[in-house]
Amino acid sequence: MNNEMHKILHMKGGTGEQSYATNSKHQATTLSREVPVLVQSVIDFCNTNLPNLHHVTIAELGCSSGPTALSPITEIINNIYKTCSKKSHPPPEISVFLNDLPGNDFNTLFKYLPAFHDKIRIANGPDLPPCLVSGVPGSFHGRLFPSNSIHFVHSSFSLHWLSQVPPELRSKGNDGGVVNRGRIYVSKMSPGGVVEAYRDQFRRDFSGFLKARSEEVVVGGRMVVLFAGRMVADPAPDETCLLWDYLGQAFQELVNEGLIEEETLDTYNTPYYEAYIEEVKDEIEKEGSFGIQHLGSRKITWGDINGGINCDRETTTKNIAKSIRAGNESMFLNHFGPHIMDPLFQRFCNIMVDDTKVVDHFTIVVSLIRKH
Repeated sequence: MNNEMHKILHMKGGTGEQSYATNSKHQATTLSREVPVLVQSVIDFCNTNLPNLHHVTIAELGCSSGPTALSPITEIINNIYKTCSKKSHPPPEISVFLNDLPGNDFNTLFKYLPAFHDKIRIANGPDLPPCLVSGVPGSFHGRLFPSNSIHFVHSSFSLHWLSQVPPELRSKGNDGGVVNRGRIYVSKMSPGGVVEAYRDQFRRDFSGFLKARSEEVVVGGRMVVLFAGRMVADPAPDETCLLWDYLGQAFQELVNEGLIEEETLDTYNTPYYEAYIEEVKDEIEKEGSFGIQHLGSRKITWGDINGGINCDRETTTKNIAKSIRAGNESMFLNHFGPHIMDPLFQRFCNIMVDDTKVVDHFTIVVSLIRKH
């Protein structure tokens, strides 16, 4: 990961009103829908490896600081124990590595661990081998673990974050770069070079992610990942760009009011990309280390932002604003300064409430097996 981005990017920590832990309802809802794919992957892994299964190492990549990171780990562990019990095999020792960038609020995440261990014991009994949990700060775009040391990798809502803003998006057009003027992400009005730059950066990052994991995951090991993506080839559909367009409009209002300089806005681009599902498939096949067991998508409605409850547009808007702020505040603060945060999201809410569009979003869900 780009060293500057490595230091800046993190979800908003703590457990306050604007924290990621408080504003990750749609992540929790989507994870619950992923459970059948995850459980099947765990069962297949156990059935294949059970005779030699004495110690299992699990990695959660991009764990952030909320309790949602521990939900899939709980599912993985519970289903390992259930499968062992059904086949009268002694349960293995388990190591869990929780990974995110160094700026992540690991302290808040660790506070959820006593409840996590209690759930495991309640579900499986008190007489279990050790389940040892550790934090691993670092970028999953590179190596994190020793070779052939990981049995199961899980990652959710992380791989849409890029290792850096595409380098082709330079600050000034006269040096040969591309200026995404007045916008902070891909938009229908963005020059073609913007789309190409984002696509190329995703391909480099995703291929690098797969290559790093191929060296760390044992042969026959499993990986289940889900991240924001799109189901259409169009690089700028409303499903992926509408909320970013609202934000771009809000930023432009701050420029018009003199709260930020126009050049400051023109030099900001979000290190984020929602890949087309076929792009994901192509990169997996091109890298070649993993076989695809499942490749599909899950729909996220705006009601999911509210925890599955249909609310009026004003309430939904406020919840979406909090979710976006929890994920982007570290980068906005670094580039624009703290004075713009409240005005920015107030204008975002006003713009969104005044519109009438309602769009669904999608996550791509991939289950992989490390080839021989």
